[in-house]
Amino acid sequence: MELGKICVSIAAAAAREQAGAVLDAADVIEIRLDSMAEPEVAKCCSLLRKPLLFTNRPTWEGGQFAGSEEERIAPLLEAVRLRAAYIDLELRAALADRHRLLEAMENSPTRMIISWHDFQSTPSAAELTGILHQMIASGAHIGKIVTTAHGPSDVLRVLALQEQARAAGFCLSCFCMGEAGRISRLATLYLGGYMTYACLSDAQATAPGQISVARLRELNALLR
Repeated sequence: MELGKICVSIAAAAAREQAGAVLDAADVIEIRLDSMAEPEVAKCCSLLRKPLLFTNRPTWEGGQFAGSEEERIAPLLEAVRLRAAYIDLELRAALADRHRLLEAMENSPTRMIISWHDFQSTPSAAELTGILHQMIASGAHIGKIVTTAHGPSDVLRVLALQEQARAAGFCLSCFCMGEAGRISRLATLYLGGYMTYACLSDAQATAPGQISVARLRELNALLR
C-alpha cells in the first residue's frame, strides 16, 4: 500500500539551522513564509534539496502575515518562477490572485494546494462537501481541508471527505487539529490522503495537535 506524503512544517526563519534534520525526515518541506520578517524564497530553494511547499498564511486564516495581499502573493509567484514543488493558497483568497498564480504555473511544474481551515470547530457534512466541491472547481491541483475536532464524530466527518475526493479524481489532504484530531493526521495516510503535516518536535508544532515526524514514522512502522 502506497501511503501519502509526510510534510514537515518549519518556520522559514529557522530553515538554515534545521536543514539537516528536515532533509532526513520529510518527503516535503513546508516553508512558512509568514514567519519571516522578509521572505527568502530563493535562499530556501538553494538550501533545501527536497520538494518545497511555500505558504504565506495571512492573519485572517490563522497565520502571521498582516500586510497587503499584493505583498503576500509576490513571494508565492517567485516560488512558481523558481519551480518549487508546491504553493499553498487559501480558498478564501481573491479569485484574481488565484487565477494569476495558476496562469504563472502554466509553464512551471509547481502545483497549487488550495486550503481551507476552521480553527474553532468542524462544519456539518453538507458544508464540508460544499467546500470540497468548491476546491474541485477551483482549478487547483490539490485540496487541503483542516478543521478543529472536539470529538470522534468530527474526525469521522472530515475523513469521509477522502472517499468523496477519490471518487471525483481529486487529490485531497484532510485531517483535524486539536487533541481529538491527532489520530486523523495518521489515519488520512491510510485512507488515500495526499499528504499529512508533521513537525520536527512537539515544541516546534505549527498547528494544534500536530505530531512530530519521528513519532509519525514510528506509528507507520508499527502499522505496516
